[in-house]
Amino acid sequence: MDSTTHKFYHVHGFDSRILLDHYLSDKPEMVIGDDSLIFPIENLTKTFTEGHINGDVLIDLSTGPLVHHLYAACEFFQHIIVLKVSDRCIMELKRWLDSRTGAFDWGHATKLHEEIQGNSDQFTDKEGKVRSTIPHVVKCDLEKENMTDPIVLPPADCIIIGWLLDSICKDQDDFRRYLRKFSKFLKPGGHLILIGALDTTYYTVGKDRLHAFPYDEDFARKVLVGEGFVIDNCKVKKRTNVSDLTDYKAMIFIAAHKEK
Repeated sequence: MDSTTHKFYHVHGFDSRILLDHYLSDKPEMVIGDDSLIFPIENLTKTFTEGHINGDVLIDLSTGPLVHHLYAACEFFQHIIVLKVSDRCIMELKRWLDSRTGAFDWGHATKLHEEIQGNSDQFTDKEGKVRSTIPHVVKCDLEKENMTDPIVLPPADCIIIGWLLDSICKDQDDFRRYLRKFSKFLKPGGHLILIGALDTTYYTVGKDRLHAFPYDEDFARKVLVGEGFVIDNCKVKKRTNVSDLTDYKAMIFIAAHKEK
């Protein structure tokens, strides 16, 4: 399919629950868990427990109503502010935050995190900690100068960009532009964590095929350095699963800090 016919996450949206079921659940047919669940949880846990990244505010910019990548962060930040472009994703996320009936069950991700961290008997308390650390889920408009207008966010000690650049960028110029825009949320010397899927051209959610911007590790590194970041850690995991849901070749995790 020609990429010009693909939908864009931030323009057209998608069915948030189907995304979670197909890419992040514990269902037997969900074959990409090593990449979408274990890989980010392992790397985030290691990154935060090293003790270099912490503070008052973390801002999360991620595709979909994701929670699993924030479990490690909640121990090292007073507040996590989540930004979303989609009302549907906000509703899905708030359903879990409010412990409402029908919320997506993240228990498998909680258990994974605690097993990786070595506290497998405390996962119920972990979910409460995550919920209490997220005071706000804020709607944002990616094209506004202040994306959260009229709200002005406090400067962040760290931002996480999870698969969002993959979903919204048409080309390399878009990638640079949005990265520069997101970086404005950071304090001088603040940290950035980038999680993405490499060499992807599409991902499927239900009947919808959505656009993804294909880039490789070398490009991601060069753009970050070009925007004034120092890369502290970079991990790439090659794809081993077989699924026609999406055509990514590998997952990437980069931790970096902004030069003052």
